[in-house]
Amino acid sequence: MRREYASHPLNVENLRKDPFEQFRDWIEQAVSAQLLEPNAMSLATVSDEGRPFIRTVLLKEFDEHGFVFFTNLESTKARHISKNPNVSLLFPWLALERQAIINGIAERLPAAAALKYFVTRPIHSQLAAWVSPQSRVITSRQLLEAKLDEMKRKFSEGRIPLPSFWGGFRVVPGTFEFWQGGAHRLHDRFLYTRTESDIWLIDRLAP
Repeated sequence: MRREYASHPLNVENLRKDPFEQFRDWIEQAVSAQLLEPNAMSLATVSDEGRPFIRTVLLKEFDEHGFVFFTNLESTKARHISKNPNVSLLFPWLALERQAIINGIAERLPAAAALKYFVTRPIHSQLAAWVSPQSRVITSRQLLEAKLDEMKRKFSEGRIPLPSFWGGFRVVPGTFEFWQGGAHRLHDRFLYTRTESDIWLIDRLAP
């Protein structure tokens, strides 16, 4: 299978000097284009044995401090991060012939920040956080459904508390790459690198 990309050249003159602002422009355009899950991002971590793992999570917020997602703190991704906080994020906005890649350090959010987000989740999502022993082997789906019924009864008369094993991480970027598909496979790629003085340098990369 092969598809020729349309020619939408990306030039350094058209880039924001601040990569967070550039990211904001691109994700807002992805939202405006009504892409499916424009905030979906692939998260890559590394195991103790040096094996890479990748999965898709949802970006829940971002600002100049980093990119936030939430998860079960006993999951594979969380266990990897606790040993090696170096991670990579990929936003594959394929319908726009674009990608954004962010490499950085994942930092655990305080419980107060996790609670602030948790209470905004739909009730079934709050219950699901209590139900799933994420990443562990289970024998059947029926076990999950039975656990869900149990949690519904347990919390039927009050607010659903934040599980102690559920929380969030903020990825603090060290580099950004913005990739725009180009005709004849001559793609435009720009790398932002943060210096020790907190200045972002911009370099064009070969496709």
